[in-house]
Amino acid sequence: MTEVDVDTGGGPAHGKRVGWVELYFDLVFVFAVGQVAHGIVADPHWMRAATALGLFATLWWTWIGFAVLYNRRGDDSRAADRLFVLAGTIPCGIAATQAHHAFDGHPAVFAAAMAGVRLILAAAHRWPARPGLDQSRISWGYLVSAALFGVSAVVPHTWALWVFALLGEAGFLLLGDRRGRRRRGESRERPSPAAQWRVLLKSPRDPNLAVDSAHLAERFGLFMILLLGELVITVGTAALERPADDVTYWASLIAGLVMAGALWWLYFSSAARIYERLLDLSGGNPSLAYSLYAVGHFFPAFALLLIAAGVNLSLHESPPQAAAWFTTVGLTMYLAGTRVFSVPGRPRWYASVARISALAATVCLAFLSRVLPAPAVISVIAVWAVLTTVVAAGIRHRTLDSLGDDPVAFLRGIEEERQRRTRPSES
Repeated sequence: MTEVDVDTGGGPAHGKRVGWVELYFDLVFVFAVGQVAHGIVADPHWMRAATALGLFATLWWTWIGFAVLYNRRGDDSRAADRLFVLAGTIPCGIAATQAHHAFDGHPAVFAAAMAGVRLILAAAHRWPARPGLDQSRISWGYLVSAALFGVSAVVPHTWALWVFALLGEAGFLLLGDRRGRRRRGESRERPSPAAQWRVLLKSPRDPNLAVDSAHLAERFGLFMILLLGELVITVGTAALERPADDVTYWASLIAGLVMAGALWWLYFSSAARIYERLLDLSGGNPSLAYSLYAVGHFFPAFALLLIAAGVNLSLHESPPQAAAWFTTVGLTMYLAGTRVFSVPGRPRWYASVARISALAATVCLAFLSRVLPAPAVISVIAVWAVLTTVVAAGIRHRTLDSLGDDPVAFLRGIEEERQRRTRPSES
């Protein structure tokens, strides 16, 4: 991969760029997750949304497998690496075409496709051999996962087997550098959040396990762009399907695009920069990458699909009651997942109350659908998204300034302040 300079907000950082074959894979993958969103639109009920969440989780960890593979050992100049990724597009494409069958309770072909892609990941992580990498553990993990998905294609209780498979993948893929078990005699007291962060910001003991922060940030950023593109396509398509270019047509189109722009700003002007800076300053700590990206991006990514489905339904001639709720719940998940209202340091109690109140107000915007037409509700939600973006921008800029070039010192200061506040009560 080509070495480039990437601006993390705190100075230049060296990393490799996302390969062209990765971008191609993402296009096929977004087609798959787009079918999950369309499944919600086809039958807008909350049980359908819950099924969509399960399907998305399965696809999400599939994508994470290829992202980690290329981050640690991928090379666009090596034909074998490109072929493994291209091979992975075939079962992912099959899974996309079978998503509607999975919604209807017939997930056999979808599960078989997921088993096939994990066999490809098992082979890709094992060959060609690279010194210093624990390829055998990851390869065997994917083989076990492939077996579970394969069995689920022919037996009942499919979801239980999928849960076991995904929990296994979540454990072996990025957590190989976890510290050993607590030694005898060590304190069992739960460490403070600042202490936990200091551990996450330490460089991995084995340099071969480190992730490339610039590549991972770019890969996830591009994927979020593609999901935002799904929202833009939904807005445009739904607007074109309206019977006339009247006021509601223009209100729907403009409000949808404003909302998509606000969601872009919330992520790329603050969250993306903070995550990349933290991961870069940690030396590519895999556990931090797991927390910020593999797990931390899951709900914001799914939220974009839920918002796209809600906006699509809201712009129908006779929108269902769930349309506004899908939009507001999705927006709430996005705001909470990107931590846009999180205040650096040790926040006061009223800051926590204000954050919870803002998230609750976001959900409750759906009640407007009882008194306003759907396009008007979408317009109000778009204005609310812009207002939250303005507030979050100020909070996040202060966070970046507070972190500086030494987040460990920043966290140590938080811990010292906490101890000073607790001493008078203890005495």
